[in-house]
Amino acid sequence: MSAVVARRSFPGRALEVLRDMAARPSGAIGLALVLGHLLMAVASPWLAPHDYKAISATLMLKPPSATHWLGTDHIGRDVLTRTMLGGREALLVTAVATPVAVVWGGFLGVLFGLIGGRVDDVALRVVDAFLALPKILFVLATAAIFGASPPVLIPMLAFFYGIPVIRVARAATHDVVARDFVSAARARGHSTLAIIRRELVPNVRDVLLVEGAMRWSWMLLTFSSLSFLGFGVSPPTPDWGLMIKDASGFMSFAYWAVLAPIVALSSLIIGINLTADALAKALGVDRAQKAPG
Repeated sequence: MSAVVARRSFPGRALEVLRDMAARPSGAIGLALVLGHLLMAVASPWLAPHDYKAISATLMLKPPSATHWLGTDHIGRDVLTRTMLGGREALLVTAVATPVAVVWGGFLGVLFGLIGGRVDDVALRVVDAFLALPKILFVLATAAIFGASPPVLIPMLAFFYGIPVIRVARAATHDVVARDFVSAARARGHSTLAIIRRELVPNVRDVLLVEGAMRWSWMLLTFSSLSFLGFGVSPPTPDWGLMIKDASGFMSFAYWAVLAPIVALSSLIIGINLTADALAKALGVDRAQKAPG
């Protein structure tokens, strides 16, 4: 990507990319799924047909009916209502944590790629060491010690998922740093921060956008896994992972209680991945490209 293309008007470039994505069948489906979930998260408090906290001993594990379209769970709560509301907490936390992860990980990756030399080598070894560790254990330990409130989950997820962004941003920077316009900026005496802001970030931005979309889907899975394992959202707050956990013991005779949150979570993850794939194609980013060691 040339510096001229990278510095084109952002609104115009964004509209062009969106049109390109929507023109692809996978992109159109992905965008529709993601947009639908976002709209549902915003509007569900007004659209939900029942109180998500209302329980009833006479309505336990009732199958779908005209009153409860997706049936009820093991304590008589409406499954449709809780499914509609179940993605709000996950989307809120991950929608904040994802850009934070991309910003801090992308900045360090670009910085290390520009500096190069021993600093770059040492930084890569540290990143590799972190990537070799079982992330889920550290996430569970952090949630167990400090709790699972959004002020804890957001920086935790941003930290752990920002580490692989460092490697991706570093690899993208290595492809740009040898270009003539970077050499010219160095010759003019521009500072490191000025070169990063004016020359490098515009040329690695597309890679970071695609990487951010992929990190978003992984964060959502991690958030739901925390709830499933009992370290995430606390009852009675609706959450897909928590709903799957609560209903997993009744799958053989009350499949609707577990099927609804599984479909909701899966459709969102599929939508994000389809959108990320269409975004990569629209931006000309090769997702299969490996970062240099």
